[in-house]
Amino acid sequence: MKAAEARQLLLQGRDPLGSRADEKARRLACPTFAEAARRYIEAHKAGWKNVKHAAQWSATLSIYAYPKFGDLPVSAVETAHVLSAVEPIWSEKPETASRLRGRIESILDYAKARRWRQGENPAAWKGHLALTLRARSKVRRVEHHAALPWRETAEFMSALRQQAGVGSLALQFAILTAARSGEVRGATWDEIDLDSNTWTTPAGRMKAHREHRVPLTVPALSILRQLAVGRAPGELVFPGQRPGKPLSDMSLTAVLRRMKRGDLTAHGFRSSFRDWAAETTAYPNELVEMALAHAVSSKVEAAYRRGDMFEKRRRLMADWAAHCEGAAQTGDDVIAMCDPASELCPPIGVGPLGRTRIMPLI
Repeated sequence: MKAAEARQLLLQGRDPLGSRADEKARRLACPTFAEAARRYIEAHKAGWKNVKHAAQWSATLSIYAYPKFGDLPVSAVETAHVLSAVEPIWSEKPETASRLRGRIESILDYAKARRWRQGENPAAWKGHLALTLRARSKVRRVEHHAALPWRETAEFMSALRQQAGVGSLALQFAILTAARSGEVRGATWDEIDLDSNTWTTPAGRMKAHREHRVPLTVPALSILRQLAVGRAPGELVFPGQRPGKPLSDMSLTAVLRRMKRGDLTAHGFRSSFRDWAAETTAYPNELVEMALAHAVSSKVEAAYRRGDMFEKRRRLMADWAAHCEGAAQTGDDVIAMCDPASELCPPIGVGPLGRTRIMPLI
């Protein structure tokens, strides 16, 4: 066999002895999987959103992958090694297992690009591990964030306003703007324009890495004005107890627990907003998705991404604020959220109770 390989190399004009020396040099230069992972993380962490992401990579690999094959040359990692790390937690912790598999796959692709290994990636999902492991969606039902039924929003907001502290104000603001908790907790005063009643979150703080403008309604502005006195542009809108540090996510959870609503999550109120919009309004789905700062389909991108439908979203958020304030009579009255003479005002109708209520739109 070796003689045949040597003859083949000679026919290609290559020195068999030199090729053997090159192969030995490559083996000696080949790092372990753990070292290759360290180099991968070091090479990519500058482009990741925050330092916590790099820490999560290292922690996941340290707990599940390194004990199994961390000391193995990265060139020697095979399917059996990958499965030894992933398979034991595939059913018990499907989210963690899926991320672990993806991270191993990325590191092995990186190793191949560095010429530390050859051949197919043993951690690849499609056409490989997908034939061995069940799809994550079939392993465990996806658990959504606990959400408040939209009909209970006004009552909940009334109780929430009775809670003291910055955490309560932050949660109120998050609900009124349908924003993510992290976007609210990281907001600074230079993102807030009280003249145009707009909150602009930069791309670097958004999940979709795209700048997002939020129209601010009367109740949201009221919260900001409580906090604005003596604040500098770069300061946090909702500061934590430690100087210069934002509120922790647990601060909002603590508010819910004080209210004896540990069954809810801050993120779940985005679902409450989505359900309310779908069940009680005629606003287009694309508009509601933009209000949630969700990535939208390619067809919608072509039709709507020339702008962000901001003025239409201003009406949507004003209607949501009215609902949160208890102004809406669901299924009864038709609510006009502005001066009927304004061009921005939606059409006014009359509900079963024969009343139309007018509320100011800012």
